[in-house]
Amino acid sequence: MSATSNVLSSSAAVKLLAPGVMLDKLCNVFAEHAHVERDDLEGRIQTPYGKAHLTIFGDVLSLDVEADDETSLAYVRMVLADNILDIAGNEKPQLSWVGDGLTSSELPYFREMRVVSAQDLTPHMRRIRLRGENLARFAIGGLHIRLLFVPEGRAPKWPTMGRDGRPVWAGGEDALIARVYTIRNIDVDRGEVDIDMVVHPGESTPGATWALNAKSGDIVGMTGPGGGGILAAPQQLLIGDETALPAIGRILQNLHAQTKATVILEVDGPDDRQPLQSPAQVDVRWMYRHSAPAGTTGKLADIVEELDASALSADTFVWAGCEFNDFKRIRAHLRKKLKHDREKHHVVAYWRRGFDGDNARRSD
Repeated sequence: MSATSNVLSSSAAVKLLAPGVMLDKLCNVFAEHAHVERDDLEGRIQTPYGKAHLTIFGDVLSLDVEADDETSLAYVRMVLADNILDIAGNEKPQLSWVGDGLTSSELPYFREMRVVSAQDLTPHMRRIRLRGENLARFAIGGLHIRLLFVPEGRAPKWPTMGRDGRPVWAGGEDALIARVYTIRNIDVDRGEVDIDMVVHPGESTPGATWALNAKSGDIVGMTGPGGGGILAAPQQLLIGDETALPAIGRILQNLHAQTKATVILEVDGPDDRQPLQSPAQVDVRWMYRHSAPAGTTGKLADIVEELDASALSADTFVWAGCEFNDFKRIRAHLRKKLKHDREKHHVVAYWRRGFDGDNARRSD
């Protein structure tokens, strides 16, 4: 795969016991969220960030990747390396990249940020405004970021780029805690982002604890952007609980005026409602748990399961972010019962009761 003007590229070669099996498994993994083409000795993967061309030469799997910028290129390298090393398990193959974007150990998708302000939006939502440098890349290519929280009393030791394309993290007393959030607003000229964070006073959760105690000047790391966005479509169905409220709010802001959007939101009570601005034609339906534990009512999945093929037209894009059990039911209904085109829905588990951080998503 040769690079053209304005396209960055990297390559690597991995010696494996069974490169054909590895190629099969990689193509199966990426088929869920990317366009995949598979031949006898080759695989081509088109992701939202860039392209990968995988070729078998004897006992070697050759990896060639392309992307339009350093952040996207680093993402493609990282995701490939993560999956290869995870699939290989105890085989532990060696992987080292060459090419563009490898002259520095700094992660192109990392920024050090400082707190500007913190304010309560609702009883369970707190907005943290952060300021940093060179944030233009964070305005495109995904709704989500990761905040990296530094252990109290420790100087930050931020991740660096490893030879295999994956970040190298500090351990021990310097280990960072990472949590996924949504950029609710971004002002590239001012170098500021707003992160709306769900908080539950009294619970021992690192993100909520940090948000409740955040003050001007506090330092936090940020990586991104990432996560799936929405497909342009004349009709949008947006579904979520309060953890998805920031993402839904940002999505609505960016819809076209001709779009019709139906929004279904579950929150604890009326005090947790927020104004949602959009140029589109929007119908917002709020549902309340009335102090029932979050993630236990099943209301979001119930509503979706009441939809039939006539209510959910072929030109509707469905976006949903919610607790794991609702996620499973919603996705299964769309795919198995309604046979809704996979390219026209994006359903994710934002969290899972009893699991922390990324473990909710790893359990899928």
